[in-house]
Amino acid sequence: MPIGPASELFADRVVRRRVFALAILLLCAVTLALGYANKARCATGPVDDSGRSAAFEVRKDAEVCYSDIQLLWIGRDIDNHVFPYIGGGITDDGTLTGGAVEYPVLSGVLMWVGAIGAETDAQFLAYTALLLAPFALLIAWLLYRMAGRAALLWAAGPPLVLYAFHNWELPVVATAVAAIYVVGYLPRYSLRSRGVVAAVLLGLGFCLKLYPGIFVLPLLIYVLTNGAARDRGRPLDVRGALLTAAAAIGTVVAVNLPFALAGYEGWRASIAFQQMRQADITTNSVWYWGLRLLFEDGADSESAFQDTVSVASPLLVLGSFALAIWLGRQRYLATGVFPWVGVSGAMLCGFLLFHKVHSPQYTLWLLPFLVLLKVPFPLIAGYLLADAAVGVGVFRYFYTIGTGDPVDTIESVVQFGVWGRAILLVVLFFLFVGARWRAATLAPPESSRDTGQLVAAERA
Repeated sequence: MPIGPASELFADRVVRRRVFALAILLLCAVTLALGYANKARCATGPVDDSGRSAAFEVRKDAEVCYSDIQLLWIGRDIDNHVFPYIGGGITDDGTLTGGAVEYPVLSGVLMWVGAIGAETDAQFLAYTALLLAPFALLIAWLLYRMAGRAALLWAAGPPLVLYAFHNWELPVVATAVAAIYVVGYLPRYSLRSRGVVAAVLLGLGFCLKLYPGIFVLPLLIYVLTNGAARDRGRPLDVRGALLTAAAAIGTVVAVNLPFALAGYEGWRASIAFQQMRQADITTNSVWYWGLRLLFEDGADSESAFQDTVSVASPLLVLGSFALAIWLGRQRYLATGVFPWVGVSGAMLCGFLLFHKVHSPQYTLWLLPFLVLLKVPFPLIAGYLLADAAVGVGVFRYFYTIGTGDPVDTIESVVQFGVWGRAILLVVLFFLFVGARWRAATLAPPESSRDTGQLVAAERA
């Protein structure tokens, strides 16, 4: 069959896209190298008997090279190569013991794997960076497949430099992005099948850092309402929705059950630790920088503040989830398609805004939604600026407190970041639900009309 002009044009486009995809991956690799070099500044020089670099305590706040990875080399039995959860526990004052860590089980396993062969915190940081980097590259590739050049925001953005190796975020972000890709960009498979696979990925994400679990509900509704099939007379796919829910729940149970059976106290300790965590100066939340000002100083007032947050935070998070679902339903009634990705992004905004902990690296959770959904660039730039004010300012704030110097200026920077993020999260919450996709057209001209219509509809 002769090759026509349309096919030649498509072939040229494919070559250009492959070249640009390679450039995206190379640029992401350079960004990751810069991110590692930034954190490695705290892992140089002599080490003590525990393998802790002397530079860590001296530089971590002053030079903004702190990472949870390097910090947790000590205090979680990672340096002793103890397999997590099995023999651990938590004391009444919230201290983790015997290999227990504060993260869900798959993150704990990644921590243990990263420590294999490591004898110092510097080696642990390096080995963990090698373990995490492929996930960042996978995310960059998937985002490019879905959103084209907008993936540069991930591959070359400041958040990847600041947070790629701050904590163990990259694998969990990869599960969420992969779930979106499976549902929206593999139309040759039935929506049920895609929903089940995506639910498994989100379940794995839940076992890494919990937050992808909140995306299961909008995914379930998307499958229930037949996705992009706009025939309003078509019956709801109850069986598909139940299979999607079962896949997510089954994955979480299958991953957690062996740990719960082998060491229940160590497994439960990670949950108890998060329940006991308070909204303090380290949490970067609106609760500490806002609500706390309404309480007077003193032990009783502090206790009342923490009790208030413990009740108000989960209620507001759940309320934001309900509002996001309702807005998604309104969108469904207007368009015939439930915007599960936009609703998921809105739910994440609600979680980040109202949860009592808002660590700087959580920006990596939000970034794929800024890539995939059409968000005005000034909003993105504003959010990244506010994020940098927190991600850099909070450590300089801690350093300034330690030196005893005046903190007014740097505290203002931190507050600008905290409140700037909060305001923009409210804006993004409503914007995400109705936002269109930055869809990258990948289908060849000779592809089936049905497939092309399906992909186009799911991107609407």
